Amino acid sequence: MLVVVMKYIVCLSGGHSSALTAIEATRKAGKENVILLNHDISPEVEDRDIKRFKNEISDYLGIKITYANMKGWKAKTPLRVCKEIGAFKVGNGTALCTYNLKTKPFYEWLKKNYPVEKGKMREDVKILYGFDKSEPSRIQRRIGVMQTKGYYTDFPLAYWERTIEKTEDIGIKRPETYKIYRHANCKGCLKAGKQQWYLTFCLNPDIWEEAKEAEKEIGYSILKDTYLEELEPKFKQMRCKGIVPTEKMKPQTFWAMVKKELPAEGQISFLPCECAL
Repeated sequence: MLVVVMKYIVCLSGGHSSALTAIEATRKAGKENVILLNHDISPEVEDRDIKRFKNEISDYLGIKITYANMKGWKAKTPLRVCKEIGAFKVGNGTALCTYNLKTKPFYEWLKKNYPVEKGKMREDVKILYGFDKSEPSRIQRRIGVMQTKGYYTDFPLAYWERTIEKTEDIGIKRPETYKIYRHANCKGCLKAGKQQWYLTFCLNPDIWEEAKEAEKEIGYSILKDTYLEELEPKFKQMRCKGIVPTEKMKPQTFWAMVKKELPAEGQISFLPCECAL
């Protein structure tokens, strides 16, 4: 009887949840049966502490990270990728930066290393994601997408018996980005909302300026209903009022606080505020 040895491919994003997924998979299947698959992102937009975190997880597990990178990734920031294409998003809102920097290289890597015969499912491979029980829609969507390509998926944080809840339990601090963000995504994420773009305005002015120029060049806004340049007067007033740039506060609470602190809409001054003088 032929025994199929299952290979677990962990989509290691650099975030906390994917790291926990890698740990659970290795504890269950052994490091010889686990692949840590990552897409390296330009250090201009991926915080260096995220890279530190990925490497410490790799060292702890004794598994080298396997990279599936876009060609020229060191200089290909999300904004530059989108400027080359001439658009930020397509179809149902899929961010073109994500597709080109991560999704496309991922599919190319799978096709090269674990090809699937047409109309069949790959029985010796399972792809693991860091989604948990609070994300049923994402789980169902990912199952559907990967099944059409011939691959099974699993979600240890949602369905497996857990052995670890946080990486601090093994002496590895999660990325510093979690102190102000809810995630470990790129700085100036093109899928983010206004609250996160306020963080970019305050903390990464170089990316903010590049994003404004990208909007002008492409002729379309990153956000659904406004251009970044139109938000700038309001963001300047928010900064002058001492509104802390953070994603740790729920959007409803954050914008309620902003509304309380700022003048009524339409009365925001376009002149420099006192903190700029």
